[in-house]
Amino acid sequence: MDLVQITEELVGELSLLEFSPPVAHVYNPLIYAREPHELYLTRYGAGTKEAVFVGMNPGPWGMAQTGVPFGEIETVRNWLRIEGKVVTPPGEHPKKRVDGFSCRRSEVSGRRLWELIRERFGTPERFFSRFFILNYCPLLFLDANGRNITPDKLWNNERVPLFAACDRALRRAVESLRPARVIGIGNFAEAQARVALEGLDVRIGRIMHPSPANPNANKRWKETVLEQLVELGIGF
Repeated sequence: MDLVQITEELVGELSLLEFSPPVAHVYNPLIYAREPHELYLTRYGAGTKEAVFVGMNPGPWGMAQTGVPFGEIETVRNWLRIEGKVVTPPGEHPKKRVDGFSCRRSEVSGRRLWELIRERFGTPERFFSRFFILNYCPLLFLDANGRNITPDKLWNNERVPLFAACDRALRRAVESLRPARVIGIGNFAEAQARVALEGLDVRIGRIMHPSPANPNANKRWKETVLEQLVELGIGF
């Protein structure tokens, strides 16, 4: 099963789920940004990978705009050379509008991650010949004021079926890409990868999340991550 098929099945499973307050808005870029998302999967997600990096879920100025994990707009358009149709999601919050590739905001997490990758590899082809990046959960959750709600903060009865669907999709993606290692970007992604991939012959590790909400990431994130990758045995 290829990544596009896995995504289509995940979209079908997620369409059956409902979320209650404090969740007031749910964005699914796999649907409204399907064109650039599928281009990312087909262009860079083919073949066997040395390692797969896994993030938590979309940021409002990254994947929520471009359909690409950690998809800071300038990087996606000018370095990954991906652009495509992005429509307005239903129930859009006025403080978190989706303008697609016209959005002028920049996601700090995505900018930090992709700047490191560009610096180390030069071209996307060199990076993706060895690695791939996915998000564990493709949904962005907002409260009535437009504040982000991370998946781990959902009600338990809503979190369980969501995580079950995301677990299945991640496991299928790893079976398709056949990496030796799966690296969680942050604690949450690492923990979920360990659950989803239990029993598979894959080593699981973690690097620091680049979010500015993490004080440690605002000091020497790049240096710390490179040190962590060396400890994990990954030549970067």
